[in-house]
Amino acid sequence: MEMTARLAHLDTKVDGRNCDGFVNHNGETTEIRVPLSHTGKRLSPIEGGNLYRLRDRKFLLEDKKRLCAWALGTALLGILLMVLHAELCPVVYQPGSIYALSINGLISFSTGCLLILIIAFHYKDIRLFIIDHNQVDWRIAMTSNRVLGISLELIVCAIHPVAIYLRPDMGGRLGGKPEQNSSTPLCLSSSHKEVMLDVELLLSALMFLRLYLVHRAVLLHSKVLLSASYRSIGSLNNINFSFRFVLKVLMNKYPARTLLVFIMFFWLSAAWMLRLCERQKQVETGGMDTALWLIAITFLTVGYGDVSPHTSCGKLVCLFTGVMGVACTAMLVAVMTKKLALNKGEKHVHFFMMDIQISKRIRHAAADVLRECWLLHRTTQTKDNSGEHRHHQRCLLEAIRVFRHLRLKQRKIRDYASEMVDLSKMQMIMCDLSANWNSSYHELEQRIISMEQKLDELGRSFQSTSELLTQALHRRRLDHR
Repeated sequence: MEMTARLAHLDTKVDGRNCDGFVNHNGETTEIRVPLSHTGKRLSPIEGGNLYRLRDRKFLLEDKKRLCAWALGTALLGILLMVLHAELCPVVYQPGSIYALSINGLISFSTGCLLILIIAFHYKDIRLFIIDHNQVDWRIAMTSNRVLGISLELIVCAIHPVAIYLRPDMGGRLGGKPEQNSSTPLCLSSSHKEVMLDVELLLSALMFLRLYLVHRAVLLHSKVLLSASYRSIGSLNNINFSFRFVLKVLMNKYPARTLLVFIMFFWLSAAWMLRLCERQKQVETGGMDTALWLIAITFLTVGYGDVSPHTSCGKLVCLFTGVMGVACTAMLVAVMTKKLALNKGEKHVHFFMMDIQISKRIRHAAADVLRECWLLHRTTQTKDNSGEHRHHQRCLLEAIRVFRHLRLKQRKIRDYASEMVDLSKMQMIMCDLSANWNSSYHELEQRIISMEQKLDELGRSFQSTSELLTQALHRRRLDHR
């Protein structure tokens, strides 16, 4: 390490062995060298790599997060340009114009930038894998699953509408008179083949597959992955910090907000894709308002039947919307059930009050049984009115039935309340019991030790007494002699 001190300026450079300084005394510079390690001892390359591994890993994670954010922004920009081109081409400018070519060129340029960002992201990911596993050769990280995943990502991100570049008559129309054909659904002329129209339609819809980058961005920018405490506790419990875990955390913390954002985005995107598909036939579902209505009733699995898709693409969109509607409805029911459910404290209060109320009713029912028994006994003693006797018998049987029903209900409530055992409370009780047992055990040990000491004292006193008796007897014998 080299340190330069000139007046108040301090500059630090790392070298790993020495600390060099220059001190200014009355205009003269004196060099001071202080060794930071033992003479002749050098750090090995492996030890030096271990020292900087955590720092490199942190930098790579920050680079991955930054590249993922840029990739997602570029993907969204390409999708917005595609939507803008599909909406403006038949209305504002004509097919084959310079505006159409410019927007398609921007879409292709954003696609190229996206591919470069995806490659850079996976390059950082491979370097991070090498650091984590202490490998040297990068080809070890290139497994078949990783290669397949990278290839699929590049193919998905490379999809964009390129039909304008495949048209043979595009060059003659750039400077010529535009066609007055506003009925074309996308930026294609009416003389072009219908196959190219379907290809451009399919490529435009498949551009929404780029939104898979959202889950990666959510994972890399989540507080779960950025928090060191989360990572430490998760590694101790063998928790894999994947998008599924982050989604579970979000659904537990913000369930309504997460579902609302997803449903609104899916509703708008599916409605626009349905409109894109249905504009070919020039039917009523080609309008945005009708498409929004059809997607809404399909998502809610209502299906009034007033409108329906006419194209195969539109039918596929509605089918996928119905499946997603069923899944979102199930999640919404689960969220509402969780929100309406009572917590532990509320359950304890509720069942405690119900137990008090039913205990009062049981006491009243028992009193009714006793009263009816007395009235039946009195009517039996008189033997005058048989109708009143039968009436009291019926009342007694009804009172007994009510009493048994209330006792059974009370037993069910207490059984259900006993099932809601508070584990923390039971743990505290068990801890208190174990502490009491330990204290009792220590007290018993102390008592046993004190008893042993007293027994030792008694043994010593008996021994001394026997010695005194022996001496006394010996003296008596001497006296008799």
